[in-house]
Amino acid sequence: MCGGAHALHDGFTDLLNVLYPLLQAQFGLSYAAIGAFKTVYSGAMAVGQIPSGKLAVRFGGVKVLAIGTALIAVGYGLAGLTGSLYGVVIGLLLAGLGGSTQHPIGSSLVSAAYSGLRSRTALGTYNFTGDVGKVLLPALFAVIAAALGWQQALIVIAALAVLGAGVILGTLKPVPLHDKGDEPKSAVAGQDRPWAYWLLFSIHIADNLVRTGFLIFLPFLLRDKGADLPTIGLGLSLLFAGGAAGKLVMGWVGEKLGVVPSVILTEAATTGLILLLLPLSLPLALVLLPAVGLALNGTSSVLYGTVPEFVSPEKRTHAFAIFYTGGSVAGATGPFLAGLLGDATSLPIALTVVACIALTTVPMVWALRPAFRS
Repeated sequence: MCGGAHALHDGFTDLLNVLYPLLQAQFGLSYAAIGAFKTVYSGAMAVGQIPSGKLAVRFGGVKVLAIGTALIAVGYGLAGLTGSLYGVVIGLLLAGLGGSTQHPIGSSLVSAAYSGLRSRTALGTYNFTGDVGKVLLPALFAVIAAALGWQQALIVIAALAVLGAGVILGTLKPVPLHDKGDEPKSAVAGQDRPWAYWLLFSIHIADNLVRTGFLIFLPFLLRDKGADLPTIGLGLSLLFAGGAAGKLVMGWVGEKLGVVPSVILTEAATTGLILLLLPLSLPLALVLLPAVGLALNGTSSVLYGTVPEFVSPEKRTHAFAIFYTGGSVAGATGPFLAGLLGDATSLPIALTVVACIALTTVPMVWALRPAFRS
């Protein structure tokens, strides 16, 4: 059930990459303005994740997750019904707040069910389910938007979110998420090995900057290569299909090879594959996209699955909330900054810069080696 919720929420988030070119065409928006839309959504998600974790501990994760899913329906329904620029902004704000509930709650439930090193593989599988939604929902949204228009497509997605909220509330059993109530306020989420937790957090930030920066530009890159709307949806689905495989495989690879070699491998491959994608024709680019997705998303399973090694069990809900909040902040600011760079230079130059950011994670993950030896 946590995997199913993950699939819905990640699909609801990434179908926006199909929506952005449609908004640009209708309202005449710049790359920076498109990045600002992403900032509104990811910013709302960032703001909501730590409170969502705390509310889940107090009122129950199932209730909070169901309410968050329903709030996504309200946001997308509002955007679709109004069809105005301001309606879209408010709708994305509400949907982002609703989307903030899933990651901290789902990750905590999964890590509680699979203790020790098994959590890395379990969380890798959980992350894989999110990419199943990324494969299916953007493609579905693209088909509906091409046939009926983006407003009607958002209303269909809102109805799907209402259905998802009902299924979550009706079938997922409540599980208490315990935090210590008598902790000193100065305690941090990674108190067992705080330096390792925060270094892992920094790697996660850089990884998210690359992923969200690339995703904001990919539909426009495909369009410049001659892709129509359904083909853009296909391209995103191919990317996310590779990402799904990467998250599933890298959760297992991270357990077998270790975090350091796994992250170095995926980040170096990310840079190389994005740079290789730029000059290719549309058919060759579509063929390469699954490999790009595998490298681009594979790192996250290793990183998420490593969090429990640096955090005591009673603090993991809060630690995961902080971890995902950092990723959402990166997802909020990265596309806007990348959009400004794209407006000031060109799409290929901006994507080249985004690709090279992945290499900054290599020295950071190398510095993590003492944490695993201890």
